[in-house]
Amino acid sequence: MSSTFMGLETSKRGLYTQQSALYTTGHNISNANTLGYSRQRVNMEATAGYPGVGLNAGTMPGFLGTGVQAGSITRIRDSFTDHQFRQESTKLGYWESQSKAIEQMEDVLNEPSHYGLQKSLSEFWQSLQDLATNPSESGARAVAVRKGEAVADSFNYMHKSLTEIQTNLGTEIGHTTTEINSLLNQIAKVNEQIKTVEPNGYIPNDLYDQRDLLLDDLSELVPIEVSYESSGGRAVDGEAEGWAVVKLKLDDGKTETLVHGHKAVKLETDPGKLVDDDGNIPIKGIKLENKLNNQGEFEDDSGTIGFENLADIGKLKSLMNSYGTSDGKGLYPDMLEKLDTLANAYSSEFNKIYGGEENDSDNYPGGYPLEGNAGPSTFFEGSGAGGIKVRQELIDNPNNFRASSSQDEAGNGEIAQQLADLYFEINEGLDGATLETYFQGIIGDLGVEGMEANKLVHNTSTLLGAVEHRRASISSVSLDEEMTDMIKFQQAYNASARMLTVVDETLDKIINGMGIVGR
Repeated sequence: MSSTFMGLETSKRGLYTQQSALYTTGHNISNANTLGYSRQRVNMEATAGYPGVGLNAGTMPGFLGTGVQAGSITRIRDSFTDHQFRQESTKLGYWESQSKAIEQMEDVLNEPSHYGLQKSLSEFWQSLQDLATNPSESGARAVAVRKGEAVADSFNYMHKSLTEIQTNLGTEIGHTTTEINSLLNQIAKVNEQIKTVEPNGYIPNDLYDQRDLLLDDLSELVPIEVSYESSGGRAVDGEAEGWAVVKLKLDDGKTETLVHGHKAVKLETDPGKLVDDDGNIPIKGIKLENKLNNQGEFEDDSGTIGFENLADIGKLKSLMNSYGTSDGKGLYPDMLEKLDTLANAYSSEFNKIYGGEENDSDNYPGGYPLEGNAGPSTFFEGSGAGGIKVRQELIDNPNNFRASSSQDEAGNGEIAQQLADLYFEINEGLDGATLETYFQGIIGDLGVEGMEANKLVHNTSTLLGAVEHRRASISSVSLDEEMTDMIKFQQAYNASARMLTVVDETLDKIINGMGIVGR
């Protein structure tokens, strides 16, 4: 037969368990607006029945329950949704960075507009047309020289501006790498805290949330793969997550360990340090100052993960792709190279027609100034978009502009006309395109890349939003739901308290209300 006091213990367990549930509900409500917080739940379970199992156990009709207990307090989280979220976050980080880099480039090229290179070239062509019509006018020569300066200045401006943006991208690569290293160290420290708590049989839910938030931030910067290893000791199987092992995903399906337990590697991508043998475009990839093996031990050797081996997702990869790598490829290096090609091809053909004998006497007889044969034999000097400029002698004396095909013929503007026609002629240095169509092709390709980047930003944002909404529906705190739970647990607590009172009154009747037989 069970003890009369058994009801007290049953009701007491009910009080304690419902009280724990109320405290957990209050914790959820307090963190309803905490970033990264996952709602928690008390897992209630029935305690062992009476009598116990065994040969010496007493016998009685039925099998009495002995109440309830809080088995554990766990957070509501779905690992598959977390994996999806981090995948989409990595993609969004890549395309947002790519879109921003293209947008900055479009701002510099500024086409079509009334102030860009195409407008300068068009006005230069018009000034040459005017000079061909009025070769005897000094003013027409002065205008042509000034418009030529405007073309050179446009090339110079674009080259300087794009180079400055490229330098800023290099700086951002360094800052992003510093941020990655900081996140890796923080994850390692949280791992260490978790490892000290779990072996004691506790579930550090708030530490799990803190770690997941760091992993979410890291996934935007680089593609990661996360797995977990047991902390050992009395860690609760199936509920204790263990410490996280974070690996960098590479393009060939391989991985590189970034965090294992309380240890984290350090990455280096400083553009000023990772230069190739010729000192050219500096980014080779990601340098590992130390390496972690699968056992979580540091290895002596370090090395560089080549740019080409990195998976094509993540903000860091996008920044590298925009800045340029040691193989000379990249968004900004490619554009600078195209502008250099355009500037060199145009100035070369222009100088051949303009100067004649000193450039190519067989096919280009050259021109003559307003009087005599004075002045420089080339109009442009320097190379590339950053170095092209008009000869200073022509700026000082525009009458030295060689517009005539014969000496001392003030009304001869044949060379000026040939120079004007160059704008629409096929240029072998531009792969058989004209000056106009080549530049239009550059702008068109950039526009297509920008549209694609913006489209993928939108698509990826939509997918990420859907996953984030699904994760929020699982893990976030609903105040309405918590209020309902609070009332439910409160009523259960009150009922257990009332049951305790009933048992107390029963015992009082037995102890104090029953008389002695025979008296």
